[in-house]
Amino acid sequence: MLEVAHIIHRYGGEYLERYGDRIPVRHRRAMHDILTCRTPARGGHAFTCDRCGHRVFAYHSCHNRHCPKCHGRHTAQWLVRQEADLLPVGYFHVVTTVPRELHAVSRSHQKIVYGLFMKATAESLMTLAADPRYVGGRIGVTAILHTWGRTLNYHPHVHCLVPGGGVDADGRWREARKNFFVPVRALSVILRAKVRDALARELPDVHVPSRVWRKKWVVHCKPALQGARTVLGYLGRYVHRVALANSRLVAIDDGQVTFRYQRCGESAWQTMTLGAMEFLRRFLQHVLPKGLHKVRHYGLCHWSQRQTLRRLQQQRPAPPPSAEPIGPPQGVGKPQPTPTADPTTPRHPLEGQPCPACRNGTLVYVCRVAPEPWKPP
Repeated sequence: MLEVAHIIHRYGGEYLERYGDRIPVRHRRAMHDILTCRTPARGGHAFTCDRCGHRVFAYHSCHNRHCPKCHGRHTAQWLVRQEADLLPVGYFHVVTTVPRELHAVSRSHQKIVYGLFMKATAESLMTLAADPRYVGGRIGVTAILHTWGRTLNYHPHVHCLVPGGGVDADGRWREARKNFFVPVRALSVILRAKVRDALARELPDVHVPSRVWRKKWVVHCKPALQGARTVLGYLGRYVHRVALANSRLVAIDDGQVTFRYQRCGESAWQTMTLGAMEFLRRFLQHVLPKGLHKVRHYGLCHWSQRQTLRRLQQQRPAPPPSAEPIGPPQGVGKPQPTPTADPTTPRHPLEGQPCPACRNGTLVYVCRVAPEPWKPP
């Protein structure tokens, strides 16, 4: 199967030469990690067949959060934790988008702008929901940052999963309307004002086009008709990974990269072909700054409100069991077995598996393989 690592191997050297010092350190690190993921450069474990002596090597993952091959286990664990915190109520899916006029500012100050935009989105939702005309209570918000569009273009936006109700001043649960949470026009205005004030406070010397404060900001708020678990499954694909899965790559030929994508609202797959340099540029622009948390919880969903959340889960009737239990979304690997102190437990999932060569023997653990020094392509 084609991989992003193959593109970096073929064209990464040319990309580094072309853009030189303009490439951020985190982009170089992501290229290095993706290129060496599950290769001898990372080290790993050696196994041998107890019959034919065939050797099998299992190399370590890079664990870079932008690698298309890593974090299948982490994604599955994250989904299980999020399911444990779901309330037995209807949920709403809210999406807020950074206006195009702010793209230059957000590119140059990613850690600040992404953080304040997520916070402003949550605070705007909580401000409107506190109004008795809508919810009349304190709500919870789980916000997840995405920075890409379907063709890897720069499109920063925030997905929010919000329970359909809140807790009033007396500690009682107040249910939101079934198909309406808060007015999106008012949400857009409040969000715009909060971002404007936050930018003036955090980046007072940065010029922001004045027209951005006069235009309507794109905000969507709809009931999660397919259920909160389905929305979590969709968002979970990108919590520990970047925009493009290896399975979407179609071809790498003559300096061109072809990949599949779906247009908004359509189920049919389309293909797009980009030059290798442009593909790498688009892919790497979504590498986030170190230390930036792309998932944040606010209000009732914050860790400090865990006791309130558990009380609400006990007070409200449990929903009917889901037909499909939550788990890793399509294309995400299964979680690895949790190691225990039992000496009979295999040290690695490959230990004890049938030999891929003779099919009659069993793989036996031999030793740990030291990593090799990485050599640039």
